[in-house]
Amino acid sequence: MERLNEILHELGISKVKLAKFLGVSRQMIYNYLELDDINKWPKDKKVLLLNLLGVKSADEINSIKVDTDYIVDVESRIEALFENNSNKNNVVDTENLFTDLNEKNKELLVNIVDLIKENLEEDEGSDEQYNTYLYLYHFIQSINSSRELKYILGYIAKATGFVKPMEFVFNEEEQFVFESIMFSAMTLYNSKGVSSSKIAESHKRFVNQIEHKIEEKMSRTLELNSIKTQALKELGYTEITNSNAIEVFEKIAEIESRKV
Repeated sequence: MERLNEILHELGISKVKLAKFLGVSRQMIYNYLELDDINKWPKDKKVLLLNLLGVKSADEINSIKVDTDYIVDVESRIEALFENNSNKNNVVDTENLFTDLNEKNKELLVNIVDLIKENLEEDEGSDEQYNTYLYLYHFIQSINSSRELKYILGYIAKATGFVKPMEFVFNEEEQFVFESIMFSAMTLYNSKGVSSSKIAESHKRFVNQIEHKIEEKMSRTLELNSIKTQALKELGYTEITNSNAIEVFEKIAEIESRKV
């Protein structure tokens, strides 16, 4: 179970997100994770989790290697499951916004929401302001997938004077190295002294890397959608619902196992 917790952390899957995926309360997730063996979970919840992780048994969990490809693979599984419901929940529910948060975290969340709301109101209708916070949203979505993303936040907080330059709240050695490199890069950027041809070549490599990852993700998503469609067809359903999700997932796992 310790390895399972590590994997969920590396994937950036919070207890809240996992609870939503399994259709249980957050407290129930804590109860599940306190068990010493996943085989003690309710069978339907265990099947859902194993399908999410892309394995066929609890024994395979310890051999999972979390890298970029695996993260994209798991995200694709989640997207494939919820795509049919993505347009059914457009109303933002704030009733339970502060549920399960302590006072310190509540205050932080209030400050963040108030500041974003204030800035959006000031430039109502501004595409630049909207896209700025849309990118921030994507940044937060990815925050647990890479330690360097947190180091970026640390660098910005220091560069803007909100945090003392020698304060290290993450891995001190790694954060120190990252900030030093980041400072050199920003100095080079502001000096405008770098060759435009080298910049263009570097950005081309950046674009190629991202496009390759997107192609892989789209390929896997299409594959999962195809498998999901086949599973629904074989079971005689038209979409995944709360009542048939377990059965559909089991069929998806069965279809994938046919390729082995």
